[in-house]
Amino acid sequence: MIEPPSLPPAPPAATGDWQQLPRRGAPFAAIGTGLALMFTLLLACGALSLALHNPWTLATVLVAAGVGLLGGAWTGWRRHRRTFWRLDEQALGVRRGHLWRSESHVPVSRVQHLDLRRGPLQRAAGLATLIVHTAGTRMNTVAIAGLAHDDAERLRDRLARQLDHDDAL
Repeated sequence: MIEPPSLPPAPPAATGDWQQLPRRGAPFAAIGTGLALMFTLLLACGALSLALHNPWTLATVLVAAGVGLLGGAWTGWRRHRRTFWRLDEQALGVRRGHLWRSESHVPVSRVQHLDLRRGPLQRAAGLATLIVHTAGTRMNTVAIAGLAHDDAERLRDRLARQLDHDDAL
């Protein structure tokens, strides 16, 4: 009897135990960042064109708006796809970026309270934003937007349990 060929083992994840944000949140990040950059460039180019008496003010403003929308959408999409999180016994970690990578670790002992926010679009897509408030004055919140709602609730509950456990000791 001939056995079917077995599949090779799956390669280990390139990010180790880091979890990537769900792909369905990327369009929301792209739209938000694109609109923000579009309005910023629209206002800046409009004001500069009027101040310099540019005869092509309308064309300049429209080009700036298009560049801002497309550039911001691309940036938001890539930023979302390059955001990872992990939770272990000691800390919540958030890693963002590719060329300029930032990595934040929030020790569980520094967590003060937790918020879970969901706007109407996030609810429709099954997403949430977890906000971790920490002790201290500088960088006292860490927000992870675009988490799957189940992951956000699981993270919140696990962090809260770890907080309760640490308080009991």
